[in-house]
Amino acid sequence: MSKQKLDPFQAREAQKYEQPIPSREFILAHLEDRETPLTEETLAEELSLTGDQEREALRRRLRAMERDGQIVRNRRHGYGLPKKMDLVKGRVSAHHDGFGFLIPDTGGAHLFLHARQMAALMHGDRILARVVGMDQRGRLEGAVVEILERAVHKAVGRFMVEGGIAFVMPSEKRFRRDILIPVEHRGNAQAGQIVAVEIVEQPTAYRQPIGRVTEVLGEHLAPGMEIDVAIRSFDLPNEWPPEVEQELSAFSSEVPADALRGREDLRTLPLLTIDGEDARDFDDAVYCEPEDKGWRLLVAIADVSAYVVPGSALDQEAFRRGTSVYFPEQVIPMLPEKLSNGLCSLNPHVDRLCMVCEMHIGPRGKLRDFRFFPAVMRSAARLTYTVVAAILAGDVPLRQQHALLVPHIVHLHTLYKVLSKRRTGRGAIDFDGSETRIVFGAHRKIERIVPVVRNDAHKLIEECMIAANVAAAEFLTARRIPLLYRVHEGPDQTKLEAVRQFLGELGISLGGGDDPTPKDFARIITQTADRLDAHLIQVVLLRSLSQAIYSAENKGHFGLAFKAYAHFTSPIRRYPDLMVHRAIRHLLMGGTPSEFAYKRTDMESIGEHCSTTERRADEATWDVINWLKCEYMLDKVAEEFDGVISSVTSFGLFVELNEIHIDGLVHITSLANDYYHFDPIHHRLTGEHTKRIFRIGDPLRIQVASVSLENRKIDFMPADPALRGEKKKHKGKPRG
Repeated sequence: MSKQKLDPFQAREAQKYEQPIPSREFILAHLEDRETPLTEETLAEELSLTGDQEREALRRRLRAMERDGQIVRNRRHGYGLPKKMDLVKGRVSAHHDGFGFLIPDTGGAHLFLHARQMAALMHGDRILARVVGMDQRGRLEGAVVEILERAVHKAVGRFMVEGGIAFVMPSEKRFRRDILIPVEHRGNAQAGQIVAVEIVEQPTAYRQPIGRVTEVLGEHLAPGMEIDVAIRSFDLPNEWPPEVEQELSAFSSEVPADALRGREDLRTLPLLTIDGEDARDFDDAVYCEPEDKGWRLLVAIADVSAYVVPGSALDQEAFRRGTSVYFPEQVIPMLPEKLSNGLCSLNPHVDRLCMVCEMHIGPRGKLRDFRFFPAVMRSAARLTYTVVAAILAGDVPLRQQHALLVPHIVHLHTLYKVLSKRRTGRGAIDFDGSETRIVFGAHRKIERIVPVVRNDAHKLIEECMIAANVAAAEFLTARRIPLLYRVHEGPDQTKLEAVRQFLGELGISLGGGDDPTPKDFARIITQTADRLDAHLIQVVLLRSLSQAIYSAENKGHFGLAFKAYAHFTSPIRRYPDLMVHRAIRHLLMGGTPSEFAYKRTDMESIGEHCSTTERRADEATWDVINWLKCEYMLDKVAEEFDGVISSVTSFGLFVELNEIHIDGLVHITSLANDYYHFDPIHHRLTGEHTKRIFRIGDPLRIQVASVSLENRKIDFMPADPALRGEKKKHKGKPRG
């Protein structure tokens, strides 16, 4: 019998090809059974492929499998399985200091890649690597065997010319090599300008990448340049395809009458939107009234699923973007403005389609019952956090202006206080994070950086949204329909051991044994709130937790202390929320879980993609903010400021300035009065002779040493000349 007839995927191959050959799966299984790699000729003989066309088809298939990393060809031209050859396939994560890590596709320990291994690689490349040993820190070391796929094909940076040689200094920190630009590929670029380039030749171990200038963005300090750079550096989609524009033309500016059929009419209910002063889209509205020793809470969310149909051009582009990206005073939306600021924005006094979560909450904040339903609403008012906080504080003119709404705002606030008390009782972790807002003046120049103060209005809306998200997770989980959970796991054993050791040295015990609960963490924060090192303790606890992701597997939300949590409340700006809406809509229309268009495997891939786009948006936003902060500090070199140590590393201290909320690095070499040693358990640097200790939360006066806009780096040095090893006092310009 022909080997080919034993292939379980023979029928599939026969449908796809006139001259079918064994499937990839069959070839992999065949190589699995062999003790040594097989050449192409041997494989052809063992698979009974005798014709020239069959052998050519096999050759192409083997090359494709090799490109995908399914098989490896050795120096003797034999094909084998990576796992049998002790090879690891995965994606490269580059570090801005030159080294990197290989993140295996199958999970497990990351492989450390030395700078010499990274010479021919860029962030995101897919490679095959061999484990070659273990370094002094106990990390597995890898060596590149083959580059399977290149991730970087374009970049953005500053065009430079030195000694007649042109090159681009990439803005992306993890892109550690300059890009050479041949004369014929310079275009109209002038030295010092910011340009976009296409990589025409990838780097090798001995040569830098070669590129071609495709666009001149402008001068590097031009207003708004930081966002243009981030868009291209992080490959953020920011233009709408023609297919999307065509679909948008079918939407009117108002909700058509036929769209109201089958929906509950809430247009007479005084639902309110409460957002920041600069908000442009309003995707949630709330209403609360007391009932039977408890409250009835309605959270109405813009019904994006009524407009964005699965598989449409709008849907495909929303998925590609994954999330809206919020830069200072500029947004790259997930949905076009006609929807995000129009039909799907709950603007006041106009009809809008919404999906409503109606909740009945007991006197102690317990969710007694809930239901979801599609509705039409008309927002009674667009209020801001500042206005609502002032109303709650008793502002008479504002109370008179919004007299009809004040009772409903008071009901919301009363419910918030109950929900907040229950939040504390269940052990949700409440870290005191500090956010800042950049205030611009003329020509987009920063005037100041101010802290964002969260008042009761912020917290009120947050608790309402959390309640609706919990209800959505419970509703869908109970019906066993595939969905995306918002997952936030607790610390792994390695981080847990480090936390316990750190706390133990301070005389603090973390409860919970090998599996501490959020309540154990919250108890530590409460117990240490009045200590001088409270900030240090809180930072260490926070850094021990995992990053929140989207997942088809429910692993709970550790930080909020919920067994199941999903994002339901922002489908305008987050694709996972839209997926939750679709699942709810499907069930409300009588569909069964098995009939849902998305399976668990779909949710797994969607969750991975959305987690990636979320990280991409965060990194792009941080890059822009860091650019702006560096630009703000350019004229402040040599000035002195008071700050607080925000992080301690083996190479120095990061200090956040009190007045302007900007971080910079005090490199360990600028602490020249002693040899300082890093203690990772206690997060501190200690002087060998002076015994001087620097810890997170300690005050430190600094002098601005240098600012690099290209590298997004601000370097400080101690203002105290003694710490710099100087005998004479160095005079700096006084500030703060």
